[in-house]
Amino acid sequence: MATFSSGGGEKNEATERHAHVVGWGMAVPESALTNEELSTFVETSDEWIFARTGIRQRYIADEGESTATLAYKAAQQALEIADILPTDLDLIVVATSTPENIFPSTASLVQDWLNAHDAGAFDLSAACSGFVYALNMAADSIRAGSIQSALVIGAETMSRILDWQDRSTCILFGDGAGAVVLQASEVPGGVLSSVLRSDGAGSDLLGIPSVGSIDADDSRASSNGAKLYKMYMAGSEVFRFATRVISESIEQTCTAAGIQVNDIDLVIPHQANLRILQAAARKLGLDADKFMSNVERYGNTSAASIPIALCEAIEQKRVQDKDHIALVGFGGGLAWAAMLIRWGVPEPSEQQGSMFNRQRRHVQYRIAKWRSRSRRWRRRVNRKVREIRV
Repeated sequence: MATFSSGGGEKNEATERHAHVVGWGMAVPESALTNEELSTFVETSDEWIFARTGIRQRYIADEGESTATLAYKAAQQALEIADILPTDLDLIVVATSTPENIFPSTASLVQDWLNAHDAGAFDLSAACSGFVYALNMAADSIRAGSIQSALVIGAETMSRILDWQDRSTCILFGDGAGAVVLQASEVPGGVLSSVLRSDGAGSDLLGIPSVGSIDADDSRASSNGAKLYKMYMAGSEVFRFATRVISESIEQTCTAAGIQVNDIDLVIPHQANLRILQAAARKLGLDADKFMSNVERYGNTSAASIPIALCEAIEQKRVQDKDHIALVGFGGGLAWAAMLIRWGVPEPSEQQGSMFNRQRRHVQYRIAKWRSRSRRWRRRVNRKVREIRV
């Protein structure tokens, strides 16, 4: 049963461990691609794209930017707001469909660059619902008592797996990263409940054929006509799926938390398409203003879209203390997930001194760069020595 709750029941809430969001950050590439610019090499127009998707522009990574570099920047921001050191982290999870490598994980690269040497690190693949899946895993680990602090990141460079000749998909996606720090607290609140779901029968509707595919020896296309390493999507079927599961999963996670849908103060959904969000709001009977939307400026950034939207909602002061915040993601798998959070960042401890900790963090980042370079240098020297001896 993939429904989880930390609310209700007979437990003494004061003695429970709760997983609170205590830091957040985001990063996007420097270059934006507008609909007008896109129409110079794709047969489309700003009016056509905006009318069907609500998108005006998206950010596209350049040669010096990657999933890992964007994740690293978002992570640094989240650690600054949380005011904790990278060495305080117990776990780093990166939700992504566009990892830096198949292995090592993107999370391992971020862990190294941060100098978070005591943290476990792995990537999670659940497409556009990946961030909520990852947040649930980290929150459960905190509530179980196995970890104290976790860094959860959604990061993507979707532009690198798009078929830029496919107008139905290339107009939708962009690149970016968002991150949050979760921390254990005895203060009630934080992550209240979550719902995780999947329907593998819809795997042919949205995906990216890759090296493990049965068609991997065919460099042109997979069995359903999709190109290897390029995204394919059956748009109308995915649209119907999304509008159904958003309302269903939000209702289920509210039931698990013991609240009503009308008690939700803000819904932060995966930013796939403005029309999907509007249809979901109508189905839930909620005012459209309760749905956070920034798809106009970022497009669909897959696993990064929810944390990016969360950061902007906080910046716009749409998230207040004790608010009930619903997160909901949906995408390839088919997979979907929803989570309910009662917002309330615990007061920082007296030991967290901001300026002093900021300097310590920057020192740790420099140490991480020096340590990685020195280890690689030693390995190269050792290889040369072994070659000479042979």
